[in-house]
Amino acid sequence: QAQLVESGGGLVQPGGSLRLSCEAPGWTLDPFTIGWFRQAPGKEREGVSCITDSDGSTYYADSVKGRFTISRDNAKNTVYLQMTSLKHEDTAVYYCAAQFKATRATIMYDLAYDYWGQGTQVTVSS
Repeated sequence: QAQLVESGGGLVQPGGSLRLSCEAPGWTLDPFTIGWFRQAPGKEREGVSCITDSDGSTYYADSVKGRFTISRDNAKNTVYLQMTSLKHEDTAVYYCAAQFKATRATIMYDLAYDYWGQGTQVTVSS
């Protein structure tokens, strides 16, 4: 039933690390640009990172540059978001999403994404 399935969320201390995974049950992620988005309590959904289908180019929100790394393993049909140096402000529900025929203008635009997961909670707290 789920279009995409996120996993790997949890509770971590500030400065800690966490790796999120995004999988597509029954279909391949290969032709899609995959984005990670997050929504914190009381805030709007924002783009975090994405990786293209064409050449695997990666993009990051300024708030996570240098701390987060997105990658994809096509053999495992999985996209990862490695998060390090986590901060309180990173606390949110994290969603992965897939966009077919993405352009540079749409890769970080949530409404351009075609398929979504249900999200995984990331809580950064001491």
